[in-house]
Amino acid sequence: MIDESRKSLYDFGELKILIVDDQADIRNGLKRLLSTLGCEVDVCSSGEEAMAALIKDHFDIVFTDLKMEGMSGTDLLNEITRRWTDIEVVLITGFGTIELAVSCLQNGASHFITKPFDNKEILAYVQRIGYKILSRKQAQNRLNKFKTHTLIAIDPRMREVLELVNQVAPSRIPVLIEGASGTGKELIAHEIHQRSPLKDKPFLAINCIALPDTLLESELFGYKKGAFTGAYKDSKGLFEQVNGGTIFLDEVSSMSLMFQGKLLRVLQEKVIRPLGGNEDVSVDFRLIAASNKNLEEMVKKGQFREDLYYRLQVVKINLPALNERPQCIPALAEYFLERASNELLGKDVEKPKLSPAAIEALKQHQWKGNVRELENTIQRALIVCKGDKILPSHLGFNDDLPPVDDLFDEFVSYEEGKRKAIEQFQRTFILNALNKTNGNISRAAELCGITRAAFQRIMRKLNLQV
Repeated sequence: MIDESRKSLYDFGELKILIVDDQADIRNGLKRLLSTLGCEVDVCSSGEEAMAALIKDHFDIVFTDLKMEGMSGTDLLNEITRRWTDIEVVLITGFGTIELAVSCLQNGASHFITKPFDNKEILAYVQRIGYKILSRKQAQNRLNKFKTHTLIAIDPRMREVLELVNQVAPSRIPVLIEGASGTGKELIAHEIHQRSPLKDKPFLAINCIALPDTLLESELFGYKKGAFTGAYKDSKGLFEQVNGGTIFLDEVSSMSLMFQGKLLRVLQEKVIRPLGGNEDVSVDFRLIAASNKNLEEMVKKGQFREDLYYRLQVVKINLPALNERPQCIPALAEYFLERASNELLGKDVEKPKLSPAAIEALKQHQWKGNVRELENTIQRALIVCKGDKILPSHLGFNDDLPPVDDLFDEFVSYEEGKRKAIEQFQRTFILNALNKTNGNISRAAELCGITRAAFQRIMRKLNLQV
């Protein structure tokens, strides 16, 4: 069964399921059952109707009866496996056709269920296969994203990271990337792969926090037929599938100590044992791991194996948070705006620009979600902007003044400290006023209770523009 605490990590509403059966009560019953997971479920009463639906739309899982008038479930299975290799097909069968169902498994079906149904078994199967489907979709989305992504290394700290990437890429040594969520750890991992001799081989990624140990083990090591309920055929894990390429394990800090021991053996001996198997299988891979937690501190607390830690961090890359590389913020914002504009508006449409005041607001914001938050902010601004210029009001910020301690990198004199505090207050106050008035200087000055000329003097002093 699926670990209940993990369900929220995936939205099963992204799963599209098609039910094909000539009996209305079975169609409707299965639809009601699977809808409890939040899945999007469509129904068809024949194989021919199902083919029309499949041509029109994409589905992740198809439940089909074996015995139907016209196009049978076997015929439908053959068409699906020929034309849509990524669709999981589940056969609905009576006890009299189990042998036929088993033969269909050898021809590409994923699973079969018998009438009368065991609701818990069906839900458990959909959850289990749903994890795999959604994980695969996320990996493909990330890969597509990386095809158009770029590393922006304007800030000195990011130039150091890029230099380290260039140094480690040609070798096959393990790399550990540490950094807060949203800093771009997987982007760095993919960049290492792309700059390595393995770039023409697969890059396979998995988020360890999204899967409990049992699913993580089957995903990485694979399994043999009969290893568990629903394992009707052998399945290769990622370590076999990567075939000399790069495996990226994200959030390795979430692994249990027991599973860490299994991973350590793989790194030491370059062999895996599939679930339910009794023989080791040799594997060839390059490993890159990532964590948003400090693994060295976890080792000291007994939360992470010391021997595995040293295996993972032959080379360690520390990714700075976005606020620690402020010079990158304007360039990243412009890049995200260009990409979002092309995706949402089209390449031939005139696109809005970031106003100087918006850029200043971006630089002043505390990016707790790092680069990922910045990308989402730019997308939001593009959607709500109605003109040709993105203003601070479009960014959706509600920043408060930072604590005085955060204004200074080191101790300064009273006069210097007062000057910095006043400048920070003025900058935030002026930007907030411009934000509330959508960049209208006269209205902002009136809101602040000062003249337009005085307001503009402060803007010039702080080098602020609208």
